[in-house]
Amino acid sequence: MASDRDPDVAAAVDAAADGLLTAFDDDLPQPLSASQLRAVLALESLPGGVNLRGLADRLGVVLSSASRLSDRLVAAGLLDRRQSDADRREVLVRLSPSGRRFLAEMRARRRERLARVLARMTPDDRAALRRGLEAFREAAD
Repeated sequence: MASDRDPDVAAAVDAAADGLLTAFDDDLPQPLSASQLRAVLALESLPGGVNLRGLADRLGVVLSSASRLSDRLVAAGLLDRRQSDADRREVLVRLSPSGRRFLAEMRARRRERLARVLARMTPDDRAALRRGLEAFREAAD
């Protein structure tokens, strides 16, 4: 019997995940890089916004990278930039209304695509997939 740490298990999960990831990547309402999408998703839970240092910390990047990334997302209309009320030297970024619509549209498309795939699975397989993904999420936290 193969160990849970067996590279073959990781390879099989990686291969199976390609199908799931395809549903996430194929139908974006507008093309974004992986780092841009991560930034938009990170800002979703911060309605008041965050300063560039906070964004850099959340994304695990240097401040200059977060600044360039936010510049591109502001230009695309997905983020708003404003001065902090507490410190006029501080710049805050937050999702724009267009950014929120983008995420809603992305999720709707992704869920439609997932629903089509899930409909081709048996109820037992769907339940097993859900349990497995929930266990994976818990283990990853």
